[in-house]
Amino acid sequence: MNWYTYIFSPDTYEAFLQTDRKNAGVRKRQQQAAERVQRGDVLVCYLTKVSRWIGLLEVADGHPNYDPEEEQFPVRRQVKPLVLLEDIKYGLPIHDPEVWAKLSFTREEEPTSSRWTGKLRGSLVRLDEADGAFLDCRLRRQDKERRAYPLSDDDRKKMTSPRVRRADADADVSVSIPGPDLEPDADGTQDGGDDAWTSHQVQAALARLGDGLGLHVWVPRNDRERVLAALGGNDIQFLDRLPLNYDEATLRTIENIDMLWLRRRSIVRAFEVEHTTAIYSGILRMADLLALQPNMEIRLHIVAPQERREKVFEELRRPVFSLLERGPLAELCTYLSYEGLDELIALQNLQHMRDSVIDEYVEEPEEI
Repeated sequence: MNWYTYIFSPDTYEAFLQTDRKNAGVRKRQQQAAERVQRGDVLVCYLTKVSRWIGLLEVADGHPNYDPEEEQFPVRRQVKPLVLLEDIKYGLPIHDPEVWAKLSFTREEEPTSSRWTGKLRGSLVRLDEADGAFLDCRLRRQDKERRAYPLSDDDRKKMTSPRVRRADADADVSVSIPGPDLEPDADGTQDGGDDAWTSHQVQAALARLGDGLGLHVWVPRNDRERVLAALGGNDIQFLDRLPLNYDEATLRTIENIDMLWLRRRSIVRAFEVEHTTAIYSGILRMADLLALQPNMEIRLHIVAPQERREKVFEELRRPVFSLLERGPLAELCTYLSYEGLDELIALQNLQHMRDSVIDEYVEEPEEI
């Protein structure tokens, strides 16, 4: 038996509790991850916003099913609830000293750190056996004891997001209203920059990764000299021109995106690096691209330090980005941390992998 993460947002947990609780769904891009989960494995449920462990779901089928009627989470596994702490006040806070000290990905971190969140970047991430066994035992005990961990006022605010109604949808869309951005510090860093990186080093790492996956790489002309310097003499060949037939406005927008990966004449992935600039600058370019070409099939990613993760999610869910013709930007654009990028570059035999490998390392706001 293995244990895997299963991530809920407050909204989707509430929706799950209204169902027969016999199916757990994930996004289409997680099809391969869903196929690795076996009958008898246990999904350990984690609630975002308030950072609590809230349940155990035993996988009851042998293979995933695909339900085209489910727009967000069409890849389905049949499950049997073992523990469901329906009242959130009984959920186990990850920052509870007993829990924090036991988990392999938190016990060496300061409680104020956000580095541990990489393990919870999405559903169906396999937990270490000791972590899974501990959480399994602890949640079963909590189900019997029902010790209350009262929600703070801040917790309650996090659990209630403003909502807007899209003209083309029957349901409301959850949005965020970001506060003011912090001013850059004198050294050029801003609200959580990682001193170990520069934006051009991140572009260089993305170029190295894309080239390793056998894709063509585009870097904006103004950045090339510094990205090449960050590559340290690496012989990666950047495209001199984009082999695309779009109008001038679209081409100018595409050419200024921080990193593009192409397969033959098609863009497959686009990346914006948000190291020290205001988060929304790169997101605006992504939104501009979708506004100009709503039918363009490109995977979009924001790359930023772990400390800026929540800010990225907050900006992606602005009302203006939630009302795009193509759909909410938060459902089309994902976040990749520097730590996730490091893990990707360290993978063996990249040349034999497809670019879809990156989907196991990205995060989406309101993942489940």
